[in-house]
Amino acid sequence: MSLINSVVFDLGNVLIDWDPRYLYRKLFSTEKEVEWFLENICDHDWNLKHDAGQSFSKGINELSEQYPQYSELINAWYERWEEMLGEPMDEAVGILSELKDKGFLLYILSNWSAETYPIAESRFDFLHWFDGKVISGEAGIVKPDPEIYQLLMKTYGISPQNTVFIDDKQNNVEAAQTFGIQSIHFQNAAQLRKDLQKLKLL
Repeated sequence: MSLINSVVFDLGNVLIDWDPRYLYRKLFSTEKEVEWFLENICDHDWNLKHDAGQSFSKGINELSEQYPQYSELINAWYERWEEMLGEPMDEAVGILSELKDKGFLLYILSNWSAETYPIAESRFDFLHWFDGKVISGEAGIVKPDPEIYQLLMKTYGISPQNTVFIDDKQNNVEAAQTFGIQSIHFQNAAQLRKDLQKLKLL
């Protein structure tokens, strides 16, 4: 019999389809322009600062001063952020529902801005199924920093040997494993189901 009683989910591209391209494809005429903008202006590291707790007003002002010709497009990141949200990843949400029905404790551990997370929470009902959450922008720490895993475990009294963690980024999975947390690298819902069946959770 499995000792696991807690399942921790990442959100973006595990349960929720999120991609800034959904917005910027409306604002640029070619895919090449979209990719250039996301690689050179509103890039991963810039966005991660907001996931770590920086306000969008600060991030947008600083970047707009650096690239005034793109200020309107930079502003759109926050003003039209909801347009980056796709649909729920239904098969994975179905697995979440099964785990809930089986009585597992469910938690969120997500790199997400504190300013935009409430938008997602109001849009996706299943975000209310969880027993607790650690949102990086609220905590001021981002995965894979060890402190965010410690915060989750301490806040909710989770023990590593009783927990499985699901994330789409390998480095976040590896960071959880250093705590002895059984971890699954999410690739798709079908593979997730197989991985959870191996652990005898489904």
